[in-house]
Amino acid sequence: MPPRRALITGVTGQDGSYLAELLLSRGYEVTGTARDTQREVPEGVSLLAADLLEPGALHAAVKATRPDELYHLAAPTFVPDSWKDPASTLAAIAGSTAELLLAAQRLKPAMRIWIASSSEIFGDAGESPQNEDSPKRPRSPYGEAKLAAHRHAAETREQFGTWVCSGIAYNHESPRRPERFVTRKITRGAAAIKVGRERELVLGDLDAVRDWSHAADVVRAAWLALQADHPDDYVIASGVGRTVRDFVAAAFAAVDLDWSDHVRVDESLVRAPEATPPVGDPTRARQRLGWKPERSFEELVAEMVAADLEGLRGAAPADPSAS
Repeated sequence: MPPRRALITGVTGQDGSYLAELLLSRGYEVTGTARDTQREVPEGVSLLAADLLEPGALHAAVKATRPDELYHLAAPTFVPDSWKDPASTLAAIAGSTAELLLAAQRLKPAMRIWIASSSEIFGDAGESPQNEDSPKRPRSPYGEAKLAAHRHAAETREQFGTWVCSGIAYNHESPRRPERFVTRKITRGAAAIKVGRERELVLGDLDAVRDWSHAADVVRAAWLALQADHPDDYVIASGVGRTVRDFVAAAFAAVDLDWSDHVRVDESLVRAPEATPPVGDPTRARQRLGWKPERSFEELVAEMVAADLEGLRGAAPADPSAS
């Protein structure tokens, strides 16, 4: 039999790279899309240029590949940025989802599709943990756009029988997470202090709660969902809420340091507390897909710190005369 074909939008991102590696290890023929085709991708991945805001680009990618499985991961990922341009955020997330689902209907109705949704769709849900049926009251343009895409996927499945799943992923990290995210700021800060490149780490609210998993575990759930007998939506999460303080403590423990000696809270960075702690209930994924995280929270943080240590030790020494 010929290998199964997969198309991954956003293949150069954290999740896309882990998913591409997983699919390649299982013998898939993998094509990915990216806005910047100069970015590195795993060996064996074919790369197509596609901008989420360019009309027809994603339809052309589907037409060129006609995949058996489509994983739509591409999207703006830094939630605060969605306030700067809500219209583009909505177009990039909800518009691209609609374009891909229409392309699948027209070109290959049997295609199986994974839409990367987000815990941001819940917002002030009023209950924690959240499951697939929890109230959805997003608090950002990003969350609103993800909810629009999530609902459109469900409506398309109901109206046309499209084989589409939405994965409601909670925070997921790895050494491949960009440094603008607080988790990488923490792990890199701990590593930099350990090797003597920094003296302190400045953060905001240490009591903020998140539900953290490893990105490789999250994309494995996506693959499992597309192997199931029927399409459905799934919360993908560890099911455990932890504070930023917990993450900080684990990061500094990984380098044998007491975090309280090195971390300073800047009150100007502290936001109003969230009404509903964003913690997911992954019962459906566990029961129907047999999915559960393979990496513990402590292993995730230690892996990130180790990668940052390696990167800093291989970097040029800091210039003490630099301002």
